[in-house]
Amino acid sequence: MSTNQGTDDLGGYRPWPALWALVLGFFMILVDATIVSVATPALMTGLHADVDKVVWVTSAYLLAYAVPLLITGRLGDRFGPKHLYLGGLVVFTAASAWCGFTTTIDQLIVARVCQGFGAAMMNPQTMAVITRIFPATERGRAMSRWGATAGVATLFGPILGGVLVDSLGWEWIFFINVPIGIVGLFLAWRLVPELPTHSHRFDWPGVVLSAAGMFCVVFGLQEGQSYDWGTISGPLTVWRLIGFGVVLLIVFVVYQYYRKSEPLLPLDLFRDRNFSLSNVAITTIGFAITAMTFPVMLWAQEVRGLSPTRAALLLVPMAVLSGVLAPFVGRLADREHPRYLVGFGILCFSISLGWLSMAMSPSTPIWQILLPMALLGVANGFMWAPLASTATRNLPLRAAGAGSGVYNTTRQVGSVLGSASIAALMASRLAAELPVASGASAGSSLGTLPAFLRDGFSDAMSQALLLPAAVLLIGFIAVLFFERPAHMRRVAATDEPQVAPAPA
Repeated sequence: MSTNQGTDDLGGYRPWPALWALVLGFFMILVDATIVSVATPALMTGLHADVDKVVWVTSAYLLAYAVPLLITGRLGDRFGPKHLYLGGLVVFTAASAWCGFTTTIDQLIVARVCQGFGAAMMNPQTMAVITRIFPATERGRAMSRWGATAGVATLFGPILGGVLVDSLGWEWIFFINVPIGIVGLFLAWRLVPELPTHSHRFDWPGVVLSAAGMFCVVFGLQEGQSYDWGTISGPLTVWRLIGFGVVLLIVFVVYQYYRKSEPLLPLDLFRDRNFSLSNVAITTIGFAITAMTFPVMLWAQEVRGLSPTRAALLLVPMAVLSGVLAPFVGRLADREHPRYLVGFGILCFSISLGWLSMAMSPSTPIWQILLPMALLGVANGFMWAPLASTATRNLPLRAAGAGSGVYNTTRQVGSVLGSASIAALMASRLAAELPVASGASAGSSLGTLPAFLRDGFSDAMSQALLLPAAVLLIGFIAVLFFERPAHMRRVAATDEPQVAPAPA
């Protein structure tokens, strides 16, 4: 049965209303990836936790979100993407209520794991449904809307979080999902079509290897500073744990190469150069987006004494420009070489983080912080939509679902590594920059810092921002090697002037 169905054979459903119904849930689960960053001081105070524990509130969500994505994509093929999406939305909404009612940081981390699993059930279904219900002539525009939603959502999270923390309390960054989730359930139930299902054999060894490898790497990066990068228990050190995780991931890739019957990670997809390079680029973008918010929000509240709302408002230029540019860039994505669009966006992103790092000091006027934030908005406007459409554009339609699952997974893996790495780096730089005699540390700073600590804290946070700036350069180099998409090569060929044969 063809998967390129039009509106007539989908029971009267129309693709665009279905897309907007899916986008609501997609927006919500991505907002929750960054909404906690601005609430870090409030969580530290309200739950009596240090910053390493609070960062795990985000890392646990991202890890539970990233690891199952490959398998939940296959489950969508088997049981129907609509059913998986609705089930995931129920889990996500219920877990959001649980998060708001928790009273300890450990309970919150467990609830966030459940919330992340619900998000993992939902995410692959959005891209798979778009691929299957939109005709080829409209798929680029639809994917651009999907990509723009991803860009705006990750920036909107801290802004919404700041308003909610200041006005209602940190619990409401989770409670807000409950009414939105209920509305999303109704819309998806009514507007998203039932699609044909396909049986699959599941690669359970692949699931175990990938999950265990990712856990070891992320836990090692996250908790390394707590153990001074030394012994956890007996002969097990943090570095050995990370190394073991890397070995497991290498074994996973080798196993996927030799598994011929429906591997969890179809390596054949990476024969398409643009798909492979898009995954490299989106990993660095996911890393940078997640990593940058923690040091910026901590600096704004701890050093400059801004409330959560005022700190989050620093991101308004970024969110506004990203939203304004996204539709324009989405239209360009069908006509212009993605190398120029995505490359320009990633380069702007890296430059803006370097600029922001230089500007973050206790005495910097706030307007000077808004300038690199505006450049960040330009960067996000040019990255998300063309990258999302480029990733799967050259893949055959039968492979588009698997390709979207891999693309979402690599983005989330980047986010997980960004969250874990920035926590380790912030703790390390704070230990180096703050006076030992003060007893101040990343885990003990609550409220506005004393004046004599602000320079050291600012230096630590600004230095931490250089990590995502450097990682983004890897993505920039990757997109320079993009090929011109096949549909653009065909258009160029038909536009070439036809030379009449010479007369005999």
